Amino acid sequence: MDMTQAHQNASAETLPDLDFPGHDKLVAAIDAAVAAGDEHAVTAALRNALCRMIRDRDVELPACVHEPIQDHYARRELYRSPEHGYSVVAMTWGPGQGTPVHDHSGLWCVEGVWDGELEIVQYELLERDGERFHFRAAGGMHAGPGSAGSLIPPHEYHTIRNVSERDIAISLHIYKAPMECCSMFAPREGEWFVRQDKTLCTDATN
Repeated sequence: MDMTQAHQNASAETLPDLDFPGHDKLVAAIDAAVAAGDEHAVTAALRNALCRMIRDRDVELPACVHEPIQDHYARRELYRSPEHGYSVVAMTWGPGQGTPVHDHSGLWCVEGVWDGELEIVQYELLERDGERFHFRAAGGMHAGPGSAGSLIPPHEYHTIRNVSERDIAISLHIYKAPMECCSMFAPREGEWFVRQDKTLCTDATN
């Protein structure tokens, strides 16, 4: 049984499902997109759906999503599909908060900027020596509200950062399955990084 099947078999009563205006509309749009076919078709459909939902005034993320946490960016799981197994996580980025280079543990993901602006930098893996990884930045972008992108392994290495000195940013992430761990990459010398296992926790939604 793979990870997605395991979560599909979990009781719906135990899955995160936060109520907010437009909840059913958002879930219906995601459900339709994940039925699009292979991972390339699914992520393309999800990018389009997420861009529509960000601009849809019927959909309002819960109030907690607008509250940053001082010492780390917030990860709040809003919904987990009992049928399809995907996970919807809202992230709140305080001024200057961001991630190191990291992967997505082999899961595809679609990420959309709901509010504010984020700097996203993709990294190309050039070579590996045990737990040492040679990365090179392969292009970055500043993404504002209504924009969305996707990551499909093995092209999943990236950083995200809120470069604003005073404003928060909010992004919505749809993962193939709950992402409960990943690999972080700490810089060593030049373009070489050392891999570190990271357990990912979620923050309270009340």
